Amino acid sequence: MSPSAVTLRALTTHQELRDAVELQREIWGFSDLELLPLRLFVVATKVGGQVFGAYDGERMVGFLLGIPGLKPGGKSYLHSHMLGVLPEYRNTGLGRLMKLRQREDALAKGVDLIEWTFDPLELKNAYFNIERLGAIVRRYVHNQYGITGSHLHGGLPTDRLIAEWWIASDRAQAIVSGQPETTRPAVEARISAPSNIAAIRSEDPKRARQIQEDMGRQFEEYFGQGLAVIGFEKSPETGTYLLGRWERKG
Repeated sequence: MSPSAVTLRALTTHQELRDAVELQREIWGFSDLELLPLRLFVVATKVGGQVFGAYDGERMVGFLLGIPGLKPGGKSYLHSHMLGVLPEYRNTGLGRLMKLRQREDALAKGVDLIEWTFDPLELKNAYFNIERLGAIVRRYVHNQYGITGSHLHGGLPTDRLIAEWWIASDRAQAIVSGQPETTRPAVEARISAPSNIAAIRSEDPKRARQIQEDMGRQFEEYFGQGLAVIGFEKSPETGTYLLGRWERKG
């Protein structure tokens, strides 16, 4: 599947929003109690949020939900709460296409920051967020959503990193346009996980939990020293977060 075969559009009707609600069940395997309800999708469309659907013909194959946020001091931003695509549409470039559409819409609204959470053990996702979009990370949250019934979470606590995507920054503009960063900060620390962490999580949850805890301690230590995740390296053996001192430019 080529992303060019898929169309993206803002969702507005109740039926379109219901389709997005049901798509959660297919993608994550959530129980009814864990599904984000239709009301939240409706509210997002009314208060400056974003609800986009990806369609292959008439079939919805992915969706994105973002809601407006407000930080202490009055800084407004968008919280990109959920993005998902059906398994057969993964690794096709569709996720990046949807994030770029989100960025375009946010810039048009005068928003310069989009944040979202992601699992530090999802190394492919980490590479995508950091190296393909240009997000940075400065915060770690323990068990953000509680332990869920999703097969993708493997029964582990939902520890999360918070991605900050400064969409008008020099870093983000260079990366989304396919250009290298001109001045990436020096790497001062590294945090690694085994590349087969998905198999470990499925076959040896106790070991996976130990890896999760060790990584969490390291992230908190380095974030406490003022470092941020500024890059990500992958090899056949490991996925490695690169940390340095980040300052916004642009």
